[in-house]
Amino acid sequence: MGGRAPAVELRLEQESKLVDLLDGAAGRRLEASGVLTTGDTFYVVFDNLPHIVALDRSLVAGAPENRLFPQERREAEGFEDIAHDPASDRFFTLIEGLPARPGTYHAKVHQYDGSLRFLRSDWLDFPLPDVNKGLEGLTCLRRNDRTCLLAVCEGNRCRSGSAGRRPGGGRIQVFTEAGRRGGWAHSGTVRLPRTLEFEDYSSISVAGDRLAVLSQASSALWIGRLRRDGAELVDEVVDDGAVFRFPTDSRGRTVYRTVEGVSWLGDDRVVVVSDKVKPGSAERSGRAKDQSIHIFTIPTAQ
Repeated sequence: MGGRAPAVELRLEQESKLVDLLDGAAGRRLEASGVLTTGDTFYVVFDNLPHIVALDRSLVAGAPENRLFPQERREAEGFEDIAHDPASDRFFTLIEGLPARPGTYHAKVHQYDGSLRFLRSDWLDFPLPDVNKGLEGLTCLRRNDRTCLLAVCEGNRCRSGSAGRRPGGGRIQVFTEAGRRGGWAHSGTVRLPRTLEFEDYSSISVAGDRLAVLSQASSALWIGRLRRDGAELVDEVVDDGAVFRFPTDSRGRTVYRTVEGVSWLGDDRVVVVSDKVKPGSAERSGRAKDQSIHIFTIPTAQ
């Protein structure tokens, strides 16, 4: 956020370590990277595991609804985010970037049925600057009875390195399902406000016209709206929206250092998951909050 913290802080309702909720069923290293709310269930994916986890929204340890859906390790160790299309009851997981051909990188999406059985994988038709600086967050919406996926670039202006860390260039790429033969055609770009001073982007979630964008490096959440044209959403934001920071400790230090996935819970509530703090990190204050799931209230209705 360019060194300037937003004035309003998110209010923590509830949080739990993922390993406690799963009784060790998925191991103890749980690098959570994406979360999705569907009905009474949270679905979580991980950077370091190909599996998908379902959690009861109560976040009670040992709940029978808390379970692991094992998946084969196919094209990557894990995923960046997860999305769902209610109309077709399909789930989608995002692989940040893979070599598509020599010197060219693209993100890929795995597709599952409503029981989380693997169906297929397809490329997203958008070139990436680097295999490790690709598309991070994923969400789904319907347009003209077709499934669309929205994926946020990790770096500003979809770049890597120092150029990607220069704030003011957030980009969400829009993809439309390309008929029976599969694949995802690039069909538009949502430009986030230039006033948004995030250093990176780790997840997005859309509910109606409300758009939530998460930043790990800035430890903050941006809330805005997509423009409507009748019943359809347009690929642009209405205004500058509002930024909310995650709570800090009593000394004002960042403790939510690894926020990686976000999903709407209601008009003023979101669920967030956190990755693992890197080994040897000098900032140990983040370890109490890592590998966890958190529910926050947004203080001001958007």
